[in-house]
Amino acid sequence: MGEFELISECFSQAGRSRADVVLGVGDDGAVVQIREGFDLVVTTDTMVQGVHFFPDVDPRALGHKLVAVNVSDLAAMGAEPCWLSLAISLPEVNNTWLQAFAEGLSETADYYNCQLIGGDTTRGPLTLTVIAKGLVPKGKALTRAGAKVGDYIYVTGTLGDAALGLKLVQDQVEVSKKHRAHILQRFHYPTARVALGQALRTIASSAMDISDGLCGDLPHILKRSKVGATVDVNKIPMSQALKDSCDWQQALQCALSGGEDYELLFTVPEDKRGSLEVLLSPYGVPVTCIGRITGVAGKLELRQGDQPFVYTHQGYQHF
Repeated sequence: MGEFELISECFSQAGRSRADVVLGVGDDGAVVQIREGFDLVVTTDTMVQGVHFFPDVDPRALGHKLVAVNVSDLAAMGAEPCWLSLAISLPEVNNTWLQAFAEGLSETADYYNCQLIGGDTTRGPLTLTVIAKGLVPKGKALTRAGAKVGDYIYVTGTLGDAALGLKLVQDQVEVSKKHRAHILQRFHYPTARVALGQALRTIASSAMDISDGLCGDLPHILKRSKVGATVDVNKIPMSQALKDSCDWQQALQCALSGGEDYELLFTVPEDKRGSLEVLLSPYGVPVTCIGRITGVAGKLELRQGDQPFVYTHQGYQHF
């Protein structure tokens, strides 16, 4: 199969067909209609075999994850996902692998109401890059730069399951049959909190998604907002599966430093806390307050209740 046959067979109809796509896959470029009164949000994420995924990973799961991690960035900015571009380098054309990968990508794009509108294919080490584009009402995009002293720090869902899933895939831990499916699902099939992110546009002062672990990602908000933070490790939300599979120290390390949870991390001013629960209740995703923003720029202080908590691990480091 040649390049253009590959594109036509695997990717020409990927994702949900959108009325705002004037011209999609198959030309020199895509043409889309941008709505008046909206800002365009663009994010890019690359996954490399041997760095971000193992050679024997299920290609369908890989297609899902590639879309979900990019859409998660849009969710963190309160954006509505719309369009995807895919650049893929392949060492060889394996039709069976490609079809499964394309199905996972297309199903997930469809779920988030995205359409694949273009990209590039080339020969090389297996490398996958998606550029995701979304829309947010003009001036309403959430960023990492708005946290203020006194704001409360929240996370969605639970943290640490994906890190435990990685350890399970690497045969570093044992997980009971009762929890095994949940842990692997959280690692291979992350969920982007899109609807929740859009709801937060009216209430959050800053936001991002957690991809490199809480201790790796929260400092990005602190740096951009020029503030500090205090986090109570006793309040970090963990699933029963994680707590049953590790001792507390191991579970906490997964939650603080593991990464790939793709939950939302956000801050809320005190005068908006009262409406938070009501605003988010329709989405069925738990939200937990884990700390507060302080005035010491860049300083992240971990506590266990009233006592300082010494923790030396960092989040995931790319280099």
